[in-house]
Amino acid sequence: FQPNSAKKYIDQKFVLQLLELFDSEDPRERDFLKTTLHRIYGKFLGLRAYIRKQINNIFYSFIYETEHHNGIAELLEILGSIINGFALPLKDEHKVFLLKVLLPLHKVKSLSVYHPQLAYCVVQFLEKDPSLTEPVIKCLLKFWPKTHSPKEVMFLNELEEILDVIEPAEFQKVMEPLFSQLAKCVSSPHFQVAERALYYWNNEYIMSLISDNAAVILPIMFPSLYRNSKSHWNKTIHGLIYNALKLFMEMNQKLFDECTQHYKQERQKEKERQKEREDMWGRVENLAQRNPGYQSAPSLHNNNLSITSPPGDDDPDISYEKLEAEAREVRKARNKEKPLLRRKSELPHDNYTVRALNDHKRADEFLPTPPDVNKC
Repeated sequence: FQPNSAKKYIDQKFVLQLLELFDSEDPRERDFLKTTLHRIYGKFLGLRAYIRKQINNIFYSFIYETEHHNGIAELLEILGSIINGFALPLKDEHKVFLLKVLLPLHKVKSLSVYHPQLAYCVVQFLEKDPSLTEPVIKCLLKFWPKTHSPKEVMFLNELEEILDVIEPAEFQKVMEPLFSQLAKCVSSPHFQVAERALYYWNNEYIMSLISDNAAVILPIMFPSLYRNSKSHWNKTIHGLIYNALKLFMEMNQKLFDECTQHYKQERQKEKERQKEREDMWGRVENLAQRNPGYQSAPSLHNNNLSITSPPGDDDPDISYEKLEAEAREVRKARNKEKPLLRRKSELPHDNYTVRALNDHKRADEFLPTPPDVNKC
């Protein structure tokens, strides 16, 4: 192939028409288009900026207008290879592409179709320039799903990939908003979200970052972990929370005890405030009883306004041995539930079938060449 001979045919118009074909519903066609466009990008240096610009335009239209395009995953796959070849230091044009084009792709409803390719592109950028970590993580937190739990799990997956390549200095810039969001995820009633967030405590590099900054992170995470250690409906989450609490306790026992006491004091203050509110409403109701029309109004005095602590809030001080025992109990309970897994159905005993199998004889003696028993 000679690029100089093809220049008169492969121009901007040709590239634009090629990019329009990426909206095809046939995945085989999109796969060949991906290979073709990637080779054009590699051979024709003069068309590179134009190709990137037109891909940007496709993404802008997808994000802000149509929210439908069949070839987003393939285009991101090409961009992943292109980003990998960017020279250092990164140009401002490329940084703008990350912040204004790639990150807003997280907002689209159909994120699951192209999320692995998108996450790869983002991580490639951060490996090239660690200083982009702070704006990227803050942007992800800004776009964090509120009501779409499967999408939230995807964000947690991507965030762990980012934390795997993050520099310790960059981590310190984002750890407070980051772990505030993780605390919300741990408290999520959707067990897959809580489970995925708690799996961060199985990542050795993330645990080393947490250990170095435990004085900041533990006070943020402790209330959610402590509160959900008993109140969460899913027992698997209990075991993962006990594991996280145990690791925090091993890091800094003194800080852990301080967080425990502070949490209990805050809970006590909350109960006192609730008691004051109840007393105030009681006085309001007593005053209302003096009104002649009180008897005809619907009664409110039977409503239960008292606050109840979630299970585990009023527990005695947590000890390492207690956490270990609780985790062991959760594992035992989980093992007991294993036989509930679906098994193959067992057919009833059929005497006719058993007799027919016993009476069956091979026809080897009637064959001109007996079969090889090792190959039967």
